[in-house]
Amino acid sequence: MLKFDQVLHARLGSLKEAVTVWSETVTKLGKTKEKAETGLQGKAEKADWKGENAGVTQAFVRKTAKEFGDALTEATSIRNILRDAQSEFQAAKSELEKLVAEAPGKGIRIDQDGVVSYLIHPDRRAKDYDGPKPEQADFEAMRAAIKAAITRADDADDVASRALRGLVGNDKNNFSDTSYDSLKAASKAQDAEDAHAAYELYKKGDDATPEEIDKLNALFKANQKDPYFAEKFALEVGPKGSMEYWADMGDPSDGSRLGVDHRDKLKELQTNWSLTLATATHSTSPEMEQWKADVIKAGSEPIQTRGTSPYGFQVMSNLMRVGDYDDKFLKDYGNGLVITERKMTHDGRLPADRAWQQLSGMPNHLNWQGGDLGTDPMVGFMEGLGHNPKASTDFFNSSIDLTPENTKDDKKLDPFDYFSKDREWPESLNDKGDRTKEPGYDALGHALESATTGHPYDADTEGLKDVRTKDNAEVMQKVVERYGSDPKVMHTQPGIDDSLGKMGAAYIDELNRSLETDSDTTMDEKKNSPFGFNDGKGGSRFGSEFDTKLLWNRGDAVNFMGIVSQSETGHSTLSAAESLYTTSVLDQVGPKPGTPFDDRDLTDARTTLRVGSEAQGILDETRMAQIDKDYEKDSEEHKKAVGKTTEWVKFGVGAVAAGGVVALTGGAGGVLVPLAAETVGGAVVTFIGMEADDIGEKYEKDELLKKKSDELSDEALAMGKENSLRPGIAYANADGWSEKDRNYLDEELANYVRTSRLHARDNSLPDPYEKD
Repeated sequence: MLKFDQVLHARLGSLKEAVTVWSETVTKLGKTKEKAETGLQGKAEKADWKGENAGVTQAFVRKTAKEFGDALTEATSIRNILRDAQSEFQAAKSELEKLVAEAPGKGIRIDQDGVVSYLIHPDRRAKDYDGPKPEQADFEAMRAAIKAAITRADDADDVASRALRGLVGNDKNNFSDTSYDSLKAASKAQDAEDAHAAYELYKKGDDATPEEIDKLNALFKANQKDPYFAEKFALEVGPKGSMEYWADMGDPSDGSRLGVDHRDKLKELQTNWSLTLATATHSTSPEMEQWKADVIKAGSEPIQTRGTSPYGFQVMSNLMRVGDYDDKFLKDYGNGLVITERKMTHDGRLPADRAWQQLSGMPNHLNWQGGDLGTDPMVGFMEGLGHNPKASTDFFNSSIDLTPENTKDDKKLDPFDYFSKDREWPESLNDKGDRTKEPGYDALGHALESATTGHPYDADTEGLKDVRTKDNAEVMQKVVERYGSDPKVMHTQPGIDDSLGKMGAAYIDELNRSLETDSDTTMDEKKNSPFGFNDGKGGSRFGSEFDTKLLWNRGDAVNFMGIVSQSETGHSTLSAAESLYTTSVLDQVGPKPGTPFDDRDLTDARTTLRVGSEAQGILDETRMAQIDKDYEKDSEEHKKAVGKTTEWVKFGVGAVAAGGVVALTGGAGGVLVPLAAETVGGAVVTFIGMEADDIGEKYEKDELLKKKSDELSDEALAMGKENSLRPGIAYANADGWSEKDRNYLDEELANYVRTSRLHARDNSLPDPYEKD
């Protein structure tokens, strides 16, 4: 990969001169070729050669004349490659020069390595500073523009160097007859060449050597996200070809050692194959549209190998666990998969695992990513939805026509109800050899995460923004209703609790808006509420009906937050999200540091802290009650569980806040929490930098186990109360307050939180779940 300074300071004069020289060479060779064809070859053709000389000399002359033509073709191709490469390099260089020149005017500095920072850091600005004040979005845009320019140059460099090496070749005696009229044409030719090389390796199946699998992986990686390569490969292999290959690779009966000795290579191959097919599905060419239709058609057909016969849907779903598949294809595929399952289970009268039992032979190992063998096709499909927010949102907000061939009936199925309630998810063999439903519910959680947050569930949080829409919120309303209705729902779906925690964190603003109301049943927000996401005019991002209406009532919010926090991961994620969101609201509604204020100016700040503290109390009380239900008091397990209830305070330390969201770190990694404003305030900055202690760190393991459970529980709840003070402390200690104001705010807000914390026990909290 080229570096920033290499592109910015690239000296392109010699390359430009080379283009001129090669252009002159092309002109000269054109004239020479014409002379060779009309002169040398023309005279040879007309001559009356006889004997041995006729068979040797005439052929030699023809070959020599052809070499002049090949020389012209090669020189023209070299000129074209150098010309376009120089153009691409110059465009990338000019773009970087422009960005560097414009950056100071935007208050941004770009260093010699391309690193973006403040021209003048806010901490070092004079009081009368009136220059540009870049926001996080400005930095992100600058980084993206720099990256795009470097990538443009790097791509041109890769294609040009490979094309030139290919043109020169290894034949020292003959010129190349390969013709490129542009760098783009060379790129396409290279893609086609790589796709065919991958196809040749594909044909070896599980007879391929480990080294050949490495070569196939290398070809996929070198062309990752390249649409032309992806389409060429997908079409050359064919829709059923991928299924047959992958089913054969997982057949344990044919003696191949790849799945025994090289599982890591197959895991990588599954990832790369999935990414390639995902890229291919975005093509709308007639050939790819037919490919997509044929994949769905083959889904209900057995794929026969030597010793196994999985269905096409079972195989294909395992090639959908990674990558961003096309929206429409995912929906059509999902509809076809559900319709097939309903037919095979006689409209649900048989359990789902009966539908996907193999007709004959041994179980096939279709998934090498870990977690399960890949028998249930819904798992891979849910993972596919988890990587495509638009498709998952549409899927869970739509209905499926179970009899599309019959226009007279109205036999519909609600996908959300089916997967979260009605479907009996099959048990799968996990990596430890145990039978569990966790892989299915884990994948369902991933699909729901993308549907509610608008981001792939495992997206890199850097640069992400709050993109929730009305459609996302519609799915979240269903989630809160389903999983907040009864603790049994979450507890009997192992593996979904961490996703529920992340979804709750993503909507912590709306949950707080509901908690503020005085009634458990009203759907009207409290007037002038500081909570929720509203634009500058007071409008909700979820539609005008939610300008003053709630997504769910207070009772539903309490139940959802309480049930999710019965889980260790749910409690940790929601607790960290609650503290950070509360702090951001204080930044937005409280008096600004350094400005004069009276007691009435703290009304919204008190409201914010009251609701935040009450919310934390709900989370702590329900988690502690579940620990008491799960473990015998004074047992080692009980004490260890209590010791973990305050670990969440570490998740906010060092968190990254930007673009109206904050990405949690630590055990809740990958969690996005909405902030009350696009701009990160002083209280949030202070909160993120605060040191935090938890009860697990307070005691050594042996010392912890010596204490009584009740004593530990009381101490953990007390520490939880102190942790709920942290937003107020961060606000009071933000830069800009005088020592006098800081002391007043610290005392005033802390006392308010301590009183508010007691309200958590006034709520009708969900009962702990008694597990079998």
